[in-house]
Amino acid sequence: MVQLGPNRYGKAEVRVVHVARGVALGGGAVGDLVTDRNVSSSLSGDVAGCYLTGDNANVLATDTQKNTVYAFSKKLGHVEPERLARELAAHFVGTQAPITRARVSVEQYGWTRIEDRPNSFHRTGDCVRTTTVIHDETQGVSVVSGLRDLVVLNTTNSEFHGFPRDEFTTLAETTDRMLATSVEASWRYRAEAVQADDIDWADDFAQAKAALLATFAGTYSYSLQQTLFAIGSLIIESIPDICEVRLSMPNRHHFLVDLDPFGLANDNEVYYAADRPYGLIEGTVLADDAGPEGLAWT
Repeated sequence: MVQLGPNRYGKAEVRVVHVARGVALGGGAVGDLVTDRNVSSSLSGDVAGCYLTGDNANVLATDTQKNTVYAFSKKLGHVEPERLARELAAHFVGTQAPITRARVSVEQYGWTRIEDRPNSFHRTGDCVRTTTVIHDETQGVSVVSGLRDLVVLNTTNSEFHGFPRDEFTTLAETTDRMLATSVEASWRYRAEAVQADDIDWADDFAQAKAALLATFAGTYSYSLQQTLFAIGSLIIESIPDICEVRLSMPNRHHFLVDLDPFGLANDNEVYYAADRPYGLIEGTVLADDAGPEGLAWT
């Protein structure tokens, strides 16, 4: 005998670009504002018939989910990604009786105005802003925000030594190394803050990113794990509405190039940047009163 286990279905990676026209830019000037997003929706509920017998009576088509993203982008205009995700998730659960749970994820890509040109932009490539909202009919709403692809590097103030050595260890200990990583960070909001619905999403994102950068730059690191914990700690201390931070930080290794064959000294100046294999450092930092994670990460 077999039975159907947990399941969900949806529309992945709906690319939508919204242009707000005639936005006040200051000094009497007006111009456009670009919001560039990748939206994914996933629904679950009373849809077992679709899997078991092919009965689609309770299935909101994934094409309809795509069109809903476009329509809500028009209706809501330039709003924070958390707002868009919350409105979409609430709509899917609230308008489709068989659907009891909606998960909406948003990636937001930055564009920066070129000088004072009102209609010209260049892609901001420092990171991608991320948001995931889960709206569950019985368990409520959960919001996880964050970023990915934030590449950072310290040219010094990093050591790594004192680790165990065995017959397979070749890594040399160092008291001065390059430290670089591509950060993926996610922070979970307290349920009561989400319920109150008075969070300044844009300000929180700016604060969290600033805390991350300041901690990476300001921490004398004996391991990337130590840096990870310091980053998560400062984000939680800086933003009371956040109770949990999860970080994934691959170690982008930089190895000194041996210039001896060329009769040249390498005084920590010339490095080989290796993309793989790499050390992958991951960890979670929790506030003392974080409480259960509930449906936040599912």
